[in-house]
Amino acid sequence: MRKIIHIDMDAFYASVEQRDNPALRGLPVAVAGNSPRNVVSTASYEARRYGVRSALSVAKAKRLCPRLVLVPPRFEAYKKVSAQIHAIFRRYTPLIEPLSIDEAFLDVTDNPEGKTATQIAKEIKLAIKKELNLTASAGVSYNKFLAKTASDLQKPDGLSRILPKDAERFLEQLPIEAFYGVGPATAKRMHELGITLGSELKALSREDLETHFGKTGEWLYDVVRGKDERPVMPNRERKSVGIEDTFPQDLVGTRACEEALEPLARDLCRRLERAEFVGCTLTLKIRFSDFSQITRSRTQAAPYGEYAQIEASARALLRQHLPYNKAVRLLGITISHAQPTARNLTQSRQLELPLESPTNA
Repeated sequence: MRKIIHIDMDAFYASVEQRDNPALRGLPVAVAGNSPRNVVSTASYEARRYGVRSALSVAKAKRLCPRLVLVPPRFEAYKKVSAQIHAIFRRYTPLIEPLSIDEAFLDVTDNPEGKTATQIAKEIKLAIKKELNLTASAGVSYNKFLAKTASDLQKPDGLSRILPKDAERFLEQLPIEAFYGVGPATAKRMHELGITLGSELKALSREDLETHFGKTGEWLYDVVRGKDERPVMPNRERKSVGIEDTFPQDLVGTRACEEALEPLARDLCRRLERAEFVGCTLTLKIRFSDFSQITRSRTQAAPYGEYAQIEASARALLRQHLPYNKAVRLLGITISHAQPTARNLTQSRQLELPLESPTNA
């Protein structure tokens, strides 16, 4: 049985800024550009008390917290700190799978000193605090899903573990919003189906979950039973970043589909930024009510990295290829074909989102 740790830095960008600038400590801080059209990359815990969070527009964040201090991002500084954190990880295992600049999975099943995963997680947290003056939250379990879920339970500066004998009971009592991978849109659909807890999710058959949630339904059927066989994959090169949504009611007509693309493009921007990924190919996926499916792609010379580009290209593909007489069950957008010279584009500019768009962050 594997021993997996998930380490997630607490309000990473904002915490680095508060560490490096003592005048910011204790203040509500958001890392973002100063334009109203920019979005918050990270908010300090002082700012989160006002409802400020990642992917929120700067204009809305300022309305929620008039005292909010905006700090421009320093991506090179964050990369340097991230490298220092990974150097600490490597003291314990070479099996490290980064999820983004501020979080990673570690497989510590085999460690020469015979320490438990919980002991190692405690030592890593202590080293990060002592050497870097930052805090991290850790989750410990026997698979990646449970370790990731555990790391969110006691933020900030928390440590939680989920043992094999406790996993199913824990998941049955877990609110559906706390399941890793269940965003606000999926949670809303679940509530409409009467699913608020893991126990209610577990009561549905695999077929029911696939019908309502597609591939996400297959995933949920397994993880609510504590099953996740994915290994920690070190040095994995990300080839694409995507998002898709299965709608509670089929969409009819181009206008309804275009409206559904807007939040998808917004959430994809957030995923691209967290993954530090840009790519030159955008693929639109359309699944119809009869379960037939098409994918259409558009490649451009400059990589996709901003909301306006992504939304416009997805909309153009939709208008070009959506049959007039077919209802739509699912839409998805994927960015792929990263170029080495373009990988850090997201670090040099803030992703822009339309001011009036709501956020699912």
